Amino acid sequence: MRVASRILLFALLMGAIGVASADVPPAQLLEAVRGDLTHGRADQGLLVLDQVLAADPHNAEAHNLRCRIYLQEQRWSDAIKPCQTAEKLAPDNSNYHLWLARALGEKADRVSFITAYKMAKQVRQEFETAAQLDPRNANALSDLGEFYVDAPAIVGGGLDKAERVAQQLDAFAPDRAHYTRARIAEAQKDYARAEEEYKAAIAESKDAAADWMNLASFYRKRQRWDDMIQAVHKGAALDTEHGVASADGASVLIRAGRDLPFARQLLEEYLASSNQSEDAPAFQTHVQLGKLLTRLGDAPGAQQQFAAAVELAKDYQAGTQAATNSGR
Repeated sequence: MRVASRILLFALLMGAIGVASADVPPAQLLEAVRGDLTHGRADQGLLVLDQVLAADPHNAEAHNLRCRIYLQEQRWSDAIKPCQTAEKLAPDNSNYHLWLARALGEKADRVSFITAYKMAKQVRQEFETAAQLDPRNANALSDLGEFYVDAPAIVGGGLDKAERVAQQLDAFAPDRAHYTRARIAEAQKDYARAEEEYKAAIAESKDAAADWMNLASFYRKRQRWDDMIQAVHKGAALDTEHGVASADGASVLIRAGRDLPFARQLLEEYLASSNQSEDAPAFQTHVQLGKLLTRLGDAPGAQQQFAAAVELAKDYQAGTQAATNSGR
């Protein structure tokens, strides 16, 4: 009976969305999808995108949004094609090249060395194109800087190149410039200078909460546990609307295995907030909280979180696997 009711409900929902969207302009539908992207409603967003693209297969923004939802669901291979389509339909759009670079980069991290080597050059080219098309695209420049820090010279990486990116960012995003220099210093194992740069980013930032979490992550890698916890708490105190900084701070604590009750509080506050982010989709956060609750001995609470994730994104494998395992 429960299965039949859910099938009926889904059929009614499909019909209702079809009727409701028949006369709605595509721009308005895509704005709704952006809301779904922000709040982690993957299934709902993809359903609307199917309708938009059925009516207009050449809608570049719809393809880009599909790519980004697939990335949230960690469907790395699926994400590449719609990102490529968006870039081909609008080759002068800096952000479309940026998202294609991100999709290719995620896939490259999960393939053989030889394939990753070939893909790394594509990733670099897309990041560089994004930065060239819009020299004030802070996200594109920041990602390009990180690529230069992390990638070997044979595929176009280099700390000197990363420093040039930081110099570009100095003009309009000094906090991002300091973050890039912190990453350079870490690569050089100059941890004292890296710490100074992370702190300089906090001083320059318009969103200091996020930069406190970056500093906390640095302390975690250096196993400076007390400093890490203090940085997370400082960032959380600044994040009064419980946005993505709170989710990031919780992730730092969970990875360190420290102050887990506070990590739980941060995740719960984030999920209850209207200030959620594409960078921490709700279904991922539900799974993260569920796993944390399992560690804390709250099995029923964990199962509720896993079920909530599946309701938002049925194709998110980490969510479906967690829900299946919790029901054993």
